[in-house]
Amino acid sequence: QLVESGGGLVQAGDSSRLSCAASGRTFSTYAMGWFRQAPGMERELVAAINWSGTNTYYADSVKGRFTISRDNAKNTVYLQMNSLKAEDTAIYYCAANPSLGDLSRGSWGQGTQVTVSS
Repeated sequence: QLVESGGGLVQAGDSSRLSCAASGRTFSTYAMGWFRQAPGMERELVAAINWSGTNTYYADSVKGRFTISRDNAKNTVYLQMNSLKAEDTAIYYCAANPSLGDLSRGSWGQGTQVTVSS
């Protein structure tokens, strides 16, 4: 089970951090990722991290602004979002899968809304 928290309404240029708490003993062996879906748009992968945290992926639209990290001792993955833009407004979903390349086929959280006001 994945439970996201954080988000809400922020101003353009602000920072925000999302958290995703996972239950289960296999968290530390799973790749994790953050997807987002804006109204009328397809869900897109924003950032991903492998089980050990040594390999990360970022969508071009967030490179240099977002940072994904994980704390396996706390079964939690984070998404630090800096310099937020109006176009970052979306529902953000946490995903988990043993394979970094198949995150979209894994488990999903319920999503958390991020709204960036310009």
